[in-house]
Amino acid sequence: MILVSGGTGLVGAHLLFQLLKNGETVRAIHRPKSNLARVKKVFGYYSVHPEELFNTIQWVQADLTDIPALETAFYGVTQVYHTAALISFDPGDYKSLRKTNVEGTANMVNLCLDKGIQKLCYVSTIGTLDRSGDHWATEENEAPDLDANVYAQTKYEAELQVWRGSQEGLPVVIVNPGVIVGPGFWGGGSGRLFTTANKGYRYYPPGGTGFVSVGDVVKSILYLMDSPIKNERFIVVAENLSYKEVLEIMAPALGRPKPSRPLKKGHLQLLRVFDWIRGLFSRKERRITGRTIHSMENRQWYGNKKLREALGTEFEFEPLSKVLQLSCARFKEES
Repeated sequence: MILVSGGTGLVGAHLLFQLLKNGETVRAIHRPKSNLARVKKVFGYYSVHPEELFNTIQWVQADLTDIPALETAFYGVTQVYHTAALISFDPGDYKSLRKTNVEGTANMVNLCLDKGIQKLCYVSTIGTLDRSGDHWATEENEAPDLDANVYAQTKYEAELQVWRGSQEGLPVVIVNPGVIVGPGFWGGGSGRLFTTANKGYRYYPPGGTGFVSVGDVVKSILYLMDSPIKNERFIVVAENLSYKEVLEIMAPALGRPKPSRPLKKGHLQLLRVFDWIRGLFSRKERRITGRTIHSMENRQWYGNKKLREALGTEFEFEPLSKVLQLSCARFKEES
């Protein structure tokens, strides 16, 4: 029995599909208000019988902070994929982020230890890697920048809980994906790339970062979990692209003009002020912070040599241009 947390998210839904396709028996945790229909929709992208696959999942309603409910979810489980997380870059959400991402991960680790789980995979983020030196980050960069956003801070603290579990005898692997692109989740996380590109803005952020398809994230973690590799972390990045390059792929696929002007620092600071005012009066999540501006202004580079060596020469990353274009087509169909 395999347990997946975060099964109603982008990575989790695609992971569930692949596990079921591989013939595995799967149990998935979901929160009371989570949207299970989105999982069926993702299954429908890849199967003509999505309902049949979906109905084989053993769903357990449990919050990551609800230990008795988690106890039920862990019954008979041998492997755990922990993909669940609260995603927000708003400093005002720090307490909620810490409760879900840090305390929730500690609960998952403790139950893995208590139940004798064979292996735990934790899906983190490249945001936990230190980039304060040169612009390249590798697996050895084990701490985020001092001014990292609150999401990255809590994901780093969650990683420490996973490493603590490894020291207590739990075999683990941690993956640090770049910006994950794929279809089906347009309202949050990396899905906002599509809603933003669809607005046809003339301006583009001058920075860039590492990107990877959700399919490659799933293939990577399945391989790592089935291998003898343990107590290691891996950066999962297919290509380091500028935001301009990404938007130039997405805009035509969405029927929008390509952006032609870089955002200046003054523009970004002005957007930050407007975002702060919007959040103050509407109580909506802040999206543009000092750290956000830093990442939009600067190129960051991530090496994938360690993962390539682990996966072998037969593994090839999906071309990001193809994944973005296919995802844009889905976005247009559903919007």
